[in-house]
Amino acid sequence: MKKIWGGAMASLLLVGLLSGCGGGTDSQASGGEGSGSKEVTLKFFISQPRFKEQYQTYIDQFVAKEKADKNVDIKVQLEMPNAENAPQILKTRMASNDAPDIYSLHAVNEAPDFYRAGYMEDLSDQPFVDKLLDSVKPSVTIDGKVLSVPMETISWGYLYNKDIFKEQGLTPPNTLTEMKAVVDKLNAAGIKPFELSYSEAWVPQLFLPLSVGAIVNTTNKDFIERMGKNEGSFSEMKQMFDIIDLVNANGTDRALEVSADDGAAAFATGKAAMWLQGPWYADTILKSNPDIDFGVAALPINDDANATMIDLSTSTALAVSPTSKNKEYALDFINYVLDDKDSSAFYESLKFNPVAKSHEFQTYPWVEDAMAYVKEGKSYQDPVIPQAVKDEVGKGLQSYFAGQMTQDDLVTALDKAWKDYNKVNKK
Repeated sequence: MKKIWGGAMASLLLVGLLSGCGGGTDSQASGGEGSGSKEVTLKFFISQPRFKEQYQTYIDQFVAKEKADKNVDIKVQLEMPNAENAPQILKTRMASNDAPDIYSLHAVNEAPDFYRAGYMEDLSDQPFVDKLLDSVKPSVTIDGKVLSVPMETISWGYLYNKDIFKEQGLTPPNTLTEMKAVVDKLNAAGIKPFELSYSEAWVPQLFLPLSVGAIVNTTNKDFIERMGKNEGSFSEMKQMFDIIDLVNANGTDRALEVSADDGAAAFATGKAAMWLQGPWYADTILKSNPDIDFGVAALPINDDANATMIDLSTSTALAVSPTSKNKEYALDFINYVLDDKDSSAFYESLKFNPVAKSHEFQTYPWVEDAMAYVKEGKSYQDPVIPQAVKDEVGKGLQSYFAGQMTQDDLVTALDKAWKDYNKVNKK
């Protein structure tokens, strides 16, 4: 995932002046008047604005803990841009020496580039590392170094309304032909098969990892490796347009005007039976309709049932800037994220999966749906596709949906985006 995933179009800047901080916003540690305590500012950059309340609550707990443990007053600047704009904002900050102390990024898609650029503190010797589940640790590790603390591990494909499926006598399809039959039955019953919410380019972009992941794990296993050498082409992936066209032709209206948040609300209220989206939207969906019964299923790409698999990934992770002027306290927070006492409630409030050995909360029904595929061996690790290519396919699929680009146009654009990436990121 960049799982990182939607929200209001404008950045939300929340500046909390907490725990008797006094005046001033200097990020350097400074003496507090009269109390003998230090005052520091930590800048957070987290591209999940829909979880503002949960993050703010946990940060407040951290501030209180630091005051009690170290007699330090932490002032927090919490910036929460939407996922559409966050990557470019963050890269600009990093390049201009204005890095936040702690920032979120996609552990699979973005971390390799940030690591090569020297933007990630090596966290291998931090206490939280020994707490990580063995199945999760590799996703935040590069060159043997643990570089971030995982927040959102995901197992995803598409979401479906279990009540609608049950009423219509349907089960999640295993092939593209079976999906067409599901679509026909839903249409015949006057039910929109798919919720379409394409106003933010990252949403149609989701077709890419699902399609590439299915194909490279069945018939075209060296595609990504060859693309990295300028020896492949997305013309080899044109079968992905079969499922894209089926979804687009059988979805809700005005897709390019509907945001992901609006899509979540529409799906929650039964406006469509399926939504090409991940369970990272569970919290938003349940806020709109606490009684909805939804599940996760693998998206059929073609008529090979073996290619219908669940995508496993660590999307959102938190990293520390090596240039942080208050690194001691930034590292304190990173370790507090997996605090033995407090983190279970934090992750459960976000409706994320357990990532630490101390996490004791039960997983959710939609997680169990996805895990059923995993137990059958029908899953793959999220394919490592350059973020620049994902950005290009998101914009391209918006244009494709609007009839402004052909399949061949999109293939050409994606090939160019990957070659441009290779040119800039020669190892």
